[in-house]
Amino acid sequence: MLTELVIRDLTLIEAATVELAAGLNALTGETGSGKSLFVGALELLRGEAPRGGAAAWVRREARQARVEGRFVIADALVAARLRAFLAEELPELLEELGKEGEIELVLGRTLLADGKTRAHVNQRPLPLKALARLAGFVLEIHGQNDHQRLLEPLEQLRLFDAHAGLEPAVAAYEAARALWLERADELEHLEERAAERRERLELLRFQRDELGGAKLSPGEHAALLEERELLRGAEALRGELGGLVDALVEGDGAALGRLQTGVRVLERWAERLPRLTGALEALRAAEVHLDEAGGTLASVLASAGGDPARLEELETRLDELERLGRKYRVAPDALADVRATIEGELAHLEEGEVGKEELAQRVEAARVELERSARALARARKAAAPKLEKAIRASLDKLGLANARFEVGLTPRGPGARETYGPHGSEDLEFLLAANPGESCRALRHVASGGEAARIMLALRAVLCAGDKGRTLVFDEIDSGVGGRLGPEVGECLRVLAANHQVLCVTHLPAIAAVADRHLSISKEVQGGRTRTTIVPLAGEARVAEVADMIAGGADEKTARAEARRLLKSGKS
Repeated sequence: MLTELVIRDLTLIEAATVELAAGLNALTGETGSGKSLFVGALELLRGEAPRGGAAAWVRREARQARVEGRFVIADALVAARLRAFLAEELPELLEELGKEGEIELVLGRTLLADGKTRAHVNQRPLPLKALARLAGFVLEIHGQNDHQRLLEPLEQLRLFDAHAGLEPAVAAYEAARALWLERADELEHLEERAAERRERLELLRFQRDELGGAKLSPGEHAALLEERELLRGAEALRGELGGLVDALVEGDGAALGRLQTGVRVLERWAERLPRLTGALEALRAAEVHLDEAGGTLASVLASAGGDPARLEELETRLDELERLGRKYRVAPDALADVRATIEGELAHLEEGEVGKEELAQRVEAARVELERSARALARARKAAAPKLEKAIRASLDKLGLANARFEVGLTPRGPGARETYGPHGSEDLEFLLAANPGESCRALRHVASGGEAARIMLALRAVLCAGDKGRTLVFDEIDSGVGGRLGPEVGECLRVLAANHQVLCVTHLPAIAAVADRHLSISKEVQGGRTRTTIVPLAGEARVAEVADMIAGGADEKTARAEARRLLKSGKS
């Protein structure tokens, strides 16, 4: 609810701090006293454009006008909706406010004398559109403005479902629709990529067969390069390595033979001279290494045959491997890894082809469940519509609109699956009204206007409030065209509404002012050659005098005061 409204330098209001109560708050005052300024200040908090431009609203000689409203949101449902909005739009503010408990918001609007405007929440600047959306959760104004949330079909649908207790059915439908859309989108995406997948499969299969036909083996390319070098340099190798092998291991006086002789000598002496043990171990190790080196050299010499046929075979194989390497943009020795990757992707895509039928079955199963939940929701809405129509017609009758006809318009959506199953059901809902006899029912947003609109909104709210709680509702000119006979009925309707909402009502009817939980008087006076509007709370005799003045235009008349006391007394009962 709105606990405090602070206004500074807004045209005739120099400074005002207004404390408001839960329940029904009545604002009264003579015509031209400034009641429209009070409502205008609230409209600014709703993010609306200042009529005539921002500069026209700034008090003369002031640099800026400022309006701030402090809202405390204790209702769990309103707080949950508000937190969901903040999580998406203003996460830093949500972190500051916390994720549990009541929420306190200070919505603000500043109008500058140069015509610019600024918006803020809890001293944080924010775009005007964000302020408007944020204020929509906590504040609603009914009067001359025809852009209230209640005129929006989606808001009407939400309230209708809440009043009929259909939230579980709506949640079930929305969950079924979300699952169906997810699966349908997945299948559609799969089908859109079917041609691309087929082309990819053909390419991968060709590549697999091509690489498979090459009979690749790890490390083959490096081994072939070495063998080619051996064959190309066979003659030089035989000349150079042959002499080396003779000198080291095979020829007369070869190093290996001398080394072996030295080992035998040291073995005899090491038994008597332990200091020679280290040298003996070193020679034995050298003997082993030299023998291994000689074997390797002899093996290389043996293979250095210089076979031209084998060399040609090597060149052909190397050309094939290097061509494939260039084609697949990898080193030749990495071709085996490329083939393994291709086989893995092939397996995945081939499994996907098999899964298409299963996915189609899952989509159909989800559609069947969606259709079932849509039909259940549609039946429930159709059954609830006559009950709401009857209740609202009775409420309109009490408010002097007995000739008005109200209907709940339910229109099937479609054709086409995605068109049929909309975000909120398989039908669109809109409130329809014929304000006068002989007229056909039309959308409420097209026929409601002026004071009549305010009473229509009040009738709707009075009935729908059971399913929607916790906001601040402002009714301006609700008593336009309402005489004294209907005043108590309007007042009682507001009292019922105020049990679930905070209600602010600008009124000229004493019967409404008398039943209010808080009564504020708006007046205009001239001080020091400047006109100022003031807003003060009334209680006791001051309130009696105000109500009496509303009755007879003269607070000093005894009969008017007596009637004022009677109304105030009955308003407390």
